[in-house]
Amino acid sequence: MPSLNHDPLTYEDITPERRPSLRQALVPVLGVVLFLGVGSGYLKLAPHGPLLWSIVLTGAVGKYWLGFTWDDLYEGIADSLLMGLQAILILFVIYALIATWVSAGTIPGLMYYGLAVLTPDVFLPVTAVLAAVVAFSIGSSWTTAGTLGVAFIGIGSGLGIPEPMTAGAILTGAYAGDKQSPLSDTTNLAAAVTNTDLYDHIRGMRNGTAVAFGLSILLYAVLGLRAGGAIPAGRVTEIQGALAGTYDLSVLVFLPLVVTFGLALYGYPALPTLVAGVFAGTSVTTLVQGRSFTDAWAVFLSGTEPETGVSLVNELLASGGLSGSAWTISVVVAALSLGGLLERTGVLAVLAQYLASAIRDTTGLVAGTGAAAIAVNVFSAQQYMSIVVPGMTLRNLYDEYGLDSADLSRAIESAGTPTGALIPWHAGGVFMASVFGVSTLSYAPYYFFAYLSPLVLFATALTGRGFVTDDPEAARSDAPAVADD
Repeated sequence: MPSLNHDPLTYEDITPERRPSLRQALVPVLGVVLFLGVGSGYLKLAPHGPLLWSIVLTGAVGKYWLGFTWDDLYEGIADSLLMGLQAILILFVIYALIATWVSAGTIPGLMYYGLAVLTPDVFLPVTAVLAAVVAFSIGSSWTTAGTLGVAFIGIGSGLGIPEPMTAGAILTGAYAGDKQSPLSDTTNLAAAVTNTDLYDHIRGMRNGTAVAFGLSILLYAVLGLRAGGAIPAGRVTEIQGALAGTYDLSVLVFLPLVVTFGLALYGYPALPTLVAGVFAGTSVTTLVQGRSFTDAWAVFLSGTEPETGVSLVNELLASGGLSGSAWTISVVVAALSLGGLLERTGVLAVLAQYLASAIRDTTGLVAGTGAAAIAVNVFSAQQYMSIVVPGMTLRNLYDEYGLDSADLSRAIESAGTPTGALIPWHAGGVFMASVFGVSTLSYAPYYFFAYLSPLVLFATALTGRGFVTDDPEAARSDAPAVADD
């Protein structure tokens, strides 16, 4: 679980002379929407430029309109980068891990045997279920996507399933399992920031997660029947032959998988677990695949360019290694910097305060919490911020309306955790698109859980059913007519 080295600013923390008005707060927000919409959406630029434009605008507003010093703004950026440091380090290690697992034969082995047992009709729902089981067991959607997910992309391609569909199924399972895992950092963070017992928080999410995930599985079952069709004659055999002819696919190639998931199940944190997976991968590359020690560590840095004789397999197993992470990490650093400026200048706190002042009942409170988590995801590009900002801003309102803290923790995680991977400049979206080799906008239509999880939350808010509170109707009647500003 990440350590909160600072608490994001609340409305009351900001002195009146530094506190942005709603009009002032909307200027950088609308600028971010305009720059990213036009730059990335219309001009098809990489997100780096539009993010830099947004950083400059937000910094200028903070310095010349709101009176913040350069040191204040730098500290905001530094605090945000510190909160996201674990994600940045995981990005570095995951890229290296994928390369070493390819050279070790681990990912090729998963593809080889997966093609032997899976069929196009059942592939998508089975992928989602297996990803959910793994993510629940190890508590990490990112590790699940960066290891088994990469292999499933290859298996799906061999079975004729479009890569965006496979990516959507992997993400659905990975985030559904992550949400319910007591080992997950976001699950622990949502419970901690709302002063909720961890297992009360998990129980509060259980029914909503089950409904959203169950509906997703049904949709994948229908989609699989339509997407599968007939595999071209000899295609699977050709791919398996290319894999077996290039790699030794004995049972020893799965040692990195056993080491990594074994340590995760034992409770080791994500970073040392992934680093152990890298060492296991380089060891198997040397001992099983017969490559030299220096070659194995060159793969760690520079990635893989296999020559299997089948272009599809070559493309699926090509990886960038540690050095290949630069594009992704530079986007994440820029996005985190922007989020830090929006937080330090008080923009996020002011928007959250105006949301809180507009709430009139429990329906609006729960729905508004979910909407706030999604909005903070968009503007901060930071998974943790999407949990912390609404969690800290709105928790007093849950007390005033007589709702349990688990209602708040469920709302911020149901809407905040799965939706980050839908946003092209968000740390989660950038990472997932990079490891899958599929753009965010391409897999977004098939990532069903990201839509269904918030929709189930909003349906709960509208119907008043599913609250953790013993008597939500009493909470409605006892609630203040107007929330305190």
